[in-house]
Amino acid sequence: MYRFNREEYDRRMAWFKQARFGMFIHWGLYAIPARGEWVRSTEKMPEEEYLPFFREFDPKHCDMREWARAAKNAGMRYAVLTSKHHDGFCLFDSKYTDFKSTNTPAGRDFVREFLDAFRAEGLKVGLYYSLLDWHHPDYPHYGDMNHPMRDDPAYSNEGRNFDRYLDYMHAQVRELCENYGRLDIMWFDFSYGDLRGEAWRAEELVDMVRTLQPGIIIDNRLEVSGEGFGSLYECDPTPWHGDFASPEQIIPPNGLTDVKGGDLVWEACVTMNGSWGYNAWDNFFKPADMLIRKLVECVSKGGNLLLNVGPDAEGRIPDRSLETLAEIGRWMDKNSESIYGCGKAGLPKPEYGRITRNGNKLYYHVFENTVGALPLTGVTHGEVVCARRLADGAEAKIEHGWIYDNYPDVVFCNISNDPVLPDRTDTVIEVTVR
Repeated sequence: MYRFNREEYDRRMAWFKQARFGMFIHWGLYAIPARGEWVRSTEKMPEEEYLPFFREFDPKHCDMREWARAAKNAGMRYAVLTSKHHDGFCLFDSKYTDFKSTNTPAGRDFVREFLDAFRAEGLKVGLYYSLLDWHHPDYPHYGDMNHPMRDDPAYSNEGRNFDRYLDYMHAQVRELCENYGRLDIMWFDFSYGDLRGEAWRAEELVDMVRTLQPGIIIDNRLEVSGEGFGSLYECDPTPWHGDFASPEQIIPPNGLTDVKGGDLVWEACVTMNGSWGYNAWDNFFKPADMLIRKLVECVSKGGNLLLNVGPDAEGRIPDRSLETLAEIGRWMDKNSESIYGCGKAGLPKPEYGRITRNGNKLYYHVFENTVGALPLTGVTHGEVVCARRLADGAEAKIEHGWIYDNYPDVVFCNISNDPVLPDRTDTVIEVTVR
């Protein structure tokens, strides 16, 4: 049976900490009602009202190759697709259910298409799998915290066999691990109430996944939901521990460390607007410059950013999302060295932005220009070899003179004579230190 080994853990996490930026994709039947992936639960929608969406699901404009190109061009290094969300609908050809995309008018195995397309672009691939299942007859209905029929006594749990559901769930995870080639991430979602850890037969499940997919990375939601950080955080990893913490819709104020103060691997999963699944009424999109800065913030705190898109019922990523991805990509094209493989700088945060680091390279991310030359927070004159604008390689000249000599312990560099930053979103200065 699987047991935690620090050296093995560090090896499998190396690419993840190098990548720093990924795409989350929430997509399924819920794109048709277009009110988010929790629509059945929030509206307490009976199954018979949801099944018409199954009978019409036929996203003729879904081209996973376009999705993959959008992710790659944005500078993303990996992607995670919802193979099954809480509604129980499967985007893969499972032999254990009829509630799957191959039985819809589409007749397509979208998991296979996703994996083929994203691998072809050189991206790492992961699958999200919901531990919840509002479609399965043996999953708790009445009295459950989340089930659409939780408040309707007509949906009694009498005769429901949770072990039978677990057999089904384990069998589907086995299919994903055996039938679709190498997977880089398995993203389980989520534990709640008494349904945590061994309630899912988690030791058996994780041992199966790690046996079938050596080197795979697993999130921490067999133990927790978006709340809590899991047993690796407690420095007492269970056999079903998460390889990384998964804060949701928040960037930890100070990054994450374990209870002994050691760095904890984490990934903030964040939506572009306020919804995971397609929501035609949610147009509150975060602007690209904000998301670029939030990516930088994650990296400066030692974490990753998993940025979500919610394709519509026709299989298109919304135009607003595509435009944002393209803008992020233009910034990443010139500045990705300050993201990939970078992490905490171990220096105080400057007032004007943030700092990321990779070895002897410090990357000063300037969000707000200074009056006069830029103070390079945390370094001394004896440490600095040179300073360059990352985007174009231009020298950021180290300044001396009566203005700056009043502050002998501070290194100042000149970004530009123009008070407007060369890149108003984030001008990056690469500083090589001894």
